Amino acid sequence: MSDFSTARQKMVDGQVRPSDVTDIRIIEAMLAIPREAFVPEAQRSLAYLDLDIDVSAGGGTKRFLVRPAVTAKMLQAAGIGETDRVLVVGCASGYLAALAARLAQTVTATECDSALAAIAAANLAALGLGNVSVKPAPVADGDSANAPFDVILLNGAAEIAPESLYRQLKEGGRLVGAFALPGPQRAMIVTSSHGDFGHRALFDTAIPVLPGLERPPAFVF
Repeated sequence: MSDFSTARQKMVDGQVRPSDVTDIRIIEAMLAIPREAFVPEAQRSLAYLDLDIDVSAGGGTKRFLVRPAVTAKMLQAAGIGETDRVLVVGCASGYLAALAARLAQTVTATECDSALAAIAAANLAALGLGNVSVKPAPVADGDSANAPFDVILLNGAAEIAPESLYRQLKEGGRLVGAFALPGPQRAMIVTSSHGDFGHRALFDTAIPVLPGLERPPAFVF
């Protein structure tokens, strides 16, 4: 077993399973997808640590892989089925999209940094994941041309309600992400029902905010 394979097993056994992630499909996906492939080469020794890893493509926009346990818990809350169409918003270098592709029928991933979107597309293609596509797009835009989706995953936190994304859910669809609206940041699931959107808190967390979903700066006298 390679060092990365060993680290992947330890990540699942030491971070994911103790976080009450019991869905065997998610466990298998996290054991199968090489997280180190989505991390810049100089940082690959960090790939399986309990960290949000900066994978920015060198531009001014900071982008991160969300730490493994939070990623797994959000995937479990989303309840992705084998026939679901999934949108991953702010996919960074593509790790969350790769995991979702193991669970869903099709995955569309958007990324606001066009250079990073190209890196994500190359990473996913290298793994032979043919059911996922990557599009450069502002975070708040989602992918209205291909909506509605069964599941939308935010690969980061929101400090404002992303209502344009809510409207891209199917009836009964779920959006899962972290929110601070305001108050402490919590992972939440938003469900679409008869034109309305119900919110349910899942767990407390603290992950980087997605660019475009930041709270507007307060006016200072």
